[in-house]
Amino acid sequence: MPHDTPLISTIVGGLVLAFIFGAFAHRLRMPPLVGYLIAGVLVGPHTPGYVADQNLAPELAEIGVILLMFGVGLHFSLKDLLSVRGIAVPGAIVQIAFATLLGWGLGAFMGWPTGGSLVFGLALSVASTVVLLKALQERRLVETERGRIAVGWLIVEDLAMVLALVLIPAAASIGGEGHAPVEPLSAALSRLFGLDLGIGGMIAMTLVKVALFVALMLVFGRKLIPWTMHRIAHTGSRELFRLGVLAIALGVAFGAAKLFGVSLALGAFFAGMVLAESELSHRAAQESLPLRDAFAVLFFVSVGMLFDPNILIDKPLPILATIFIIVIGKSVAALLIVLAFKKPLGTALTISASLGQIGEFSFILAALGVELGLLPEEGRDLILAGAIISIILNPLLFFLCDRMRPLLDGAKREDVVADPAPAADAIAAQEEMPSEDDEVHPTALSGHAILVGYGRVGSIVGQNLKSSATPFLVIEDSDKRIGELKVQGIETLAGNAVMRETLDLANLSGARSIAIAIPNAFEACRIAEQARSVNPSILIVARAHSDAEVDELKQYGADTVIMGEREIALGMVDRLAQVHHESVPYEDGHGPDTIMPADEPPPEKE
Repeated sequence: MPHDTPLISTIVGGLVLAFIFGAFAHRLRMPPLVGYLIAGVLVGPHTPGYVADQNLAPELAEIGVILLMFGVGLHFSLKDLLSVRGIAVPGAIVQIAFATLLGWGLGAFMGWPTGGSLVFGLALSVASTVVLLKALQERRLVETERGRIAVGWLIVEDLAMVLALVLIPAAASIGGEGHAPVEPLSAALSRLFGLDLGIGGMIAMTLVKVALFVALMLVFGRKLIPWTMHRIAHTGSRELFRLGVLAIALGVAFGAAKLFGVSLALGAFFAGMVLAESELSHRAAQESLPLRDAFAVLFFVSVGMLFDPNILIDKPLPILATIFIIVIGKSVAALLIVLAFKKPLGTALTISASLGQIGEFSFILAALGVELGLLPEEGRDLILAGAIISIILNPLLFFLCDRMRPLLDGAKREDVVADPAPAADAIAAQEEMPSEDDEVHPTALSGHAILVGYGRVGSIVGQNLKSSATPFLVIEDSDKRIGELKVQGIETLAGNAVMRETLDLANLSGARSIAIAIPNAFEACRIAEQARSVNPSILIVARAHSDAEVDELKQYGADTVIMGEREIALGMVDRLAQVHHESVPYEDGHGPDTIMPADEPPPEKE
């Protein structure tokens, strides 16, 4: 058996070190991705010791990008994408142009050629898919309006970069600054018919291929992909279903890149979006989640491998200027653009923080620019340093935005009081910012129940609380569900209950009970821990999917833990006992403090 196994050593080395340093970062109350980046630096070529394969690591990371965008597509729909086109398309274009202009100015100041400065500016203008989506998912914002705008913005940036990757080689070859292969379809037409299509022809061919791919996915993919998954589900094999999900995500992404020149991430997004119209989308998202998280970690490790720490000493001022463009310039531009479209301040701050970093497309552009002789190697090093530092600073940017929003909202309300608008305008302004008002106004309830999450489980709990006239409020982060709750007259706080500020607004200290109906055990444990520390006498009810989660939730303060799978079995046993043994009582050995109602259907049921 050969001992030279670069693939295995790269995966093992990357994941093991990422786990170790990610745990250290979490222990120090820092985002785990900081530890992943440090792990990448340690296995990179610029530090002593073991060096991972630099060719394999980026390809493994690309799988993470594919699976991540596929998962986002599963929570998206064509209607959601079209609903934000009015702000995502012009906003992304203006922000790309502004950041490119700033990067071009810095490159020109450093004496680089015009082509290299423009490539440098483009690389600084596009945000990282993985970082943006990770930030939104950690705050459970993907399904909110601000999350949809951020993802739509990201899709527009992705399409713009696909076009840039075609234009840059063509411009370099025409301008005599470099040599590169032209767009394949244009080259084939040129050989067959002797036509020189030029840059205009290449742009047209790229747009035609992208439009053709989108049309095929929306016309044929919307029928073929869900039909295929339904046929696989009917086989009853979970293994085949999981394999089918991965095959569709990776196959469509790879085919889109090879046949239509579309990026892998964009191809995977459309594959997930067409599957989202099927009732199997939730199950598909769950089946792909473990691999999605593992390969996303490898993405951050691969980014760290590219970083040379010596540049921090050799080029401190250019690095500071690059960081300023990425973190400050892009964020401020995005903030002003979103506010110009009269969106709430919270939405503007979230999008500006989401875009204040760069990632995978920036690396591709930097490598292409150096290969064509347009961008000096110094520019590539600045882009890599800017990516690493901006990714590390991104959680801090979100934190600052969260802190700034209440202060700015307070100032805005004072301005409204000082200069009152007509009644109709005031009503329109209130309707325009429903979620922001919910976030900044605490509840007046006392002795009430707090319901966290209003999905399949939470909606049943909420309706029973309402019918029994129990005072309660709901903490929810989905705009759609918040709108439904307001129609029903149910008090709602928009936000993530993991955040202490959200729980404080719910008057946790004055509540009698809290029902944690979200399926995420990690978040539920943190909510239970905070609830117990603030209000030691509060009744905490939570849900779980395994015995380990039951034990963990109790350890963090939950009084009653509900596990649906066991209650399904108890219900079946009880019904059988009615026929065979005249309702013989059934004991499960968990005692009276673990109650398990049937909260959702079995995973395999379709």
